[in-house]
Amino acid sequence: MTIAAQQAERRGATATIRRGLSLSPELRRGLPATLVLALIATAGRVIVPVAVQQIIDSGFADGGVDMGFVLSMTAWALLAVAVTAGSTGAMHLRLARVSETALSLLRVRAFRHIHDLSMLHQASEQRGVLVARVTSDVDQISRFMQWGGLMLIINGGQALLSLLVMFVYSVPMAMVVVVLVPVIVLTIKWFQSRLEVAYLTVRERVGRMLAILAEVVVGAPVIRAYGIEDRIRQRLGESIDQHRRSGVKAGALSSSFSGAGELLSAMVVAAVLVVGTVLAVNGSTSVGTVVAFLFLVQLFVQPVQMLGEAVNEAQTAVAGWRRVLDVLDIAPDVADPGAIGADLPAASLGVSFEGVSFRYPRPGETAGEASGPPVLVDVDTTIEPRSRVAIVGETGSGKTTFAKLLTRLMDPTAGRIVMGGLDLRTVRFRSLRDRVVMVPQEGMLFSGTIADNVRMGRPEATDAELESAFRRLGLSEWLGELSGGLLTPVGERGGALSVGERQLVTLVRAAIADPDLLVLDEATSAVDPVTEVRINRALSGLTTGRTVVTIAHRLSTAEAAERVIVFEGGRIVQDGTHDALVAEGEVYGRLYESWQRGTSV
Repeated sequence: MTIAAQQAERRGATATIRRGLSLSPELRRGLPATLVLALIATAGRVIVPVAVQQIIDSGFADGGVDMGFVLSMTAWALLAVAVTAGSTGAMHLRLARVSETALSLLRVRAFRHIHDLSMLHQASEQRGVLVARVTSDVDQISRFMQWGGLMLIINGGQALLSLLVMFVYSVPMAMVVVVLVPVIVLTIKWFQSRLEVAYLTVRERVGRMLAILAEVVVGAPVIRAYGIEDRIRQRLGESIDQHRRSGVKAGALSSSFSGAGELLSAMVVAAVLVVGTVLAVNGSTSVGTVVAFLFLVQLFVQPVQMLGEAVNEAQTAVAGWRRVLDVLDIAPDVADPGAIGADLPAASLGVSFEGVSFRYPRPGETAGEASGPPVLVDVDTTIEPRSRVAIVGETGSGKTTFAKLLTRLMDPTAGRIVMGGLDLRTVRFRSLRDRVVMVPQEGMLFSGTIADNVRMGRPEATDAELESAFRRLGLSEWLGELSGGLLTPVGERGGALSVGERQLVTLVRAAIADPDLLVLDEATSAVDPVTEVRINRALSGLTTGRTVVTIAHRLSTAEAAERVIVFEGGRIVQDGTHDALVAEGEVYGRLYESWQRGTSV
């Protein structure tokens, strides 16, 4: 059984819609008034067949025509059509407003929830898939609410009301329609179950295609550098072809459904016409009734003819809604305690690791179920306020994981982290993010200007405060060299700036945030000497008077630190000053000797 089929079994269409409406109360509040307008629009359509029956049976008498009666019935029919048109227009406008409002809030909720998910979950998901959940999947719901949903409401009401009027006119002819209804319902149900799985598969293929496309666009320089265009094109082409095949399969199933609807409609009309003719010849019913009945049958079978498209839209919308709900149902591994949480104390911050261990989860596991190899094992250490500590170790030793736990991008598998006397799990995110800032190894910038990116550290900062921050870090000269100064565009992901320049902007962003505890993932190995001098000068100004933890990739950084913590195999194996650890030898001594040989070449 495919993944799509398993998900379809796990949450049926009805349950999905019920859950979706519970998360979008705006839709529920606007639904009653919309249904009233739909009822008026539906009732108006039935007036025309009734008027036709009355004109034929009562407007013609003794070989003459009662023009007054004919004109009166015609006027009433026109009035009903006008009311129907007005109600339909008002219903469309109301549903468009209500649905767009509700679904925009759903999109915001999904976006916020994705951001609340841990770094572990975000790293395990393809970004294009997550983007598709917030964009195209919600768009599918919107299209259904404004078109397919209206079609189902109006056509469903039209079919029901038409059937009721049929029974009023002629029970035998109405029974012909009723007998054929189970055939129609069974046919719809058979196609619906298959369309649900088919369109869920289409939505999954869209997400995968977007994920690969996003990687291709972002990774274009690497693709060109390694000359792997053909391989990447093949991978993208296979994804597009998978989407095409799933779309063709769903479209073929939809076309078969539409054809079946046409055939069933023709069967109903033919059967009613035969029975009506027999009844009229026997005098059991009037000619006007038979003619009106044919109009009513058309009003009844027309929804069946259009039901294929409506069900397609419904299945696509349900598939999209299910995918959005799947994201919202993921419990964040790192939860914000919110209102019940505590704020960090105003004093300078230190941090203690108490028996902290960490394992990364294997595929399919949650953070609580993590059974991967241990990355940190029984880490016990205390970092004093206003101290400058360097974290050193070979690749894979656990130092980056240590930094992520320190900033609560992840939670430990065992043990606890205490900051300012509080268990980090009990601290509100807002307080933690205001007081603790991490500057990653790769400076991440967003589209906009340098000022826009720096203000992410403190949105209310004025231009004068931004310029002051650049001066404090010794970067005013570099800022003056830029053509637009603070208003210099950085491009998408900061592509208009060099690697080192992006890092300078992130350092100023950290400075304007004015944190008490700063975590730095050192990044000066890929920059030119002039930029490296600027970065080191900026770091000197940024770290003054703060608690600073630096993930040191170069031991010159460790030399300048007050204290060095050495990791190996997820454990702290050495802890002390640079000079003491060099004299001690062991792991740090070997790393230092290796670094010295590398720098002397």
